[in-house]
Amino acid sequence: MKLNESNVDRIIRVIAGVVLLYLGFGGALSGALAVVADVLGVVLLLTSAVGFCPLYALFKFSTLKK
Repeated sequence: MKLNESNVDRIIRVIAGVVLLYLGFGGALSGALAVVADVLGVVLLLTSAVGFCPLYALFKFSTLKK
């Protein structure tokens, strides 16, 4: 697993992940939309924690400067 996320990308993912989790668990969203927001929030936080995005790898894209 090769890193493919820059630090800026990772920070943006953390912020977006926290916001989505807040919306899903905080009651701002309900039903299926809340579940989708929670799942996306967790995925964003996990990918930012490890620095690897499977979708980036699939499309051979990287925000990491080499």
